[in-house]
Formats: sequence, structure tokens, C-alpha cells
Amino acid sequence: MDTMGRHVIAELWGCNVDKLNNLKFIEKMMVDAALESGAEVREVAFHKFAPMGVSGVVIISESHLTIHSFPEHGYASVDVYTCGDRIDPNVAAEYITKQLEATKRESILVPRGMGPVEVKPYKVETFQK
Repeated sequence: MDTMGRHVIAELWGCNVDKLNNLKFIEKMMVDAALESGAEVREVAFHKFAPMGVSGVVIISESHLTIHSFPEHGYASVDVYTCGDRIDPNVAAEYITKQLEATKRESILVPRGMGPVEVKPYKVETFQK
């Protein structure tokens, strides 16, 4: 292994507004994303904001998944960080993108634990609804 971990940072746009504001949906989706990637879920904590928005974290044996939703903008910021090379964080990020029905995802993959990080341009993907 040439890195201690991989960190996907994803900006999701054009998401389903109702899903972004649904605490139970977001929590289940994030846990399912972790499981879909093969991760082992340890703890889960989510919070619903008033008047809208959800934030939460799924702690996995391999690190974590987080989300902050902004329904008023159809936007979610997502982090998926996995240590080691057994779990691919892209699998979880793709699952979340599909579940939220995002029309656009901007994401970067940051190798962790390798020393200085080389900054690369965003990878932009547009999805058809």
C-alpha cells in the first residue's frame, strides 16, 4: 500500500430536495453507502436542523463518512475517508450520488498519509435524471 488512506470530497448539486431534508432517509442512505462499500459500521450520529438541512457522520472501522445537506440549494457536501486499501471510498460516494438523484458531482480524491498533497482540478460529472 502506497497510502494510509483515500479521501473522496464530493460536492453534489441538483439533488432531490425532499431527500436532502429527510433525516431518516439521509441516515439510512449513509449507513447503506458504508455497507455497500464493504465497510464495517461502528457508530452513527445525525442531526436535523430547523428549518431545514441534515448533518451526520457514520464512523466505520476504516474511518468515516460525513454529509451536510442544504435542501434550499439542492446541494450536499459529502466526505468519504477510508484507511487502507480494502475499501474504495468511490463506491460509497457513487452510491450517495445516485440515492440523492444528483445531476452534478464535483469530486476529488485525496491520498492521505503520503506527505505533501498535489492539488488537482475537480472531476466534474453531470448526470441525467
